[in-house]
Amino acid sequence: MPVTFYWYPNCGTCKKAKRWLDDHSVGYNAVHIVEETPSEDELASIIRTSDLPARKFFNTSGKKYRELNMKEKLKNASEDDMIKWLATDGMLIKRPIVTDGECVTVGFKEDQFEQIWN
Repeated sequence: MPVTFYWYPNCGTCKKAKRWLDDHSVGYNAVHIVEETPSEDELASIIRTSDLPARKFFNTSGKKYRELNMKEKLKNASEDDMIKWLATDGMLIKRPIVTDGECVTVGFKEDQFEQIWN
C-alpha cells in the first residue's frame, strides 16, 4: 500500500525525503501541502497516529510561523487550537509528513526513514 507523502516541492528537506523514497522504491501518493492543505480531521488523525504532540507539527523555522507570532500563541494553546491553525495554512506545517495510516514521520531523518519506510 503506498504511503501518503505531504510535501512542498520547493523545500530542500522534502526533496531529500522524496529522493530517499524513490531510491528505496517506496510507493507514495504525493500531496502538495500548500495547495492541498490537510483538513482539521486529517491532521487530527495524523497527529493521534504519530503519538507526537501537536506542537511538533509546526514549521518553527518558517516565515509564516514568525509572521503570525506562533511561538507566543502556542504557549497556552489547546491541541484543537493548534490543529485549527495548522489546517489554515500548509506553510505552518512541518514537512514532509509521511504516513501509511499506522506510522507517521515528520521531517526527514534518514535513519528514521530506514527504520520505518524500508
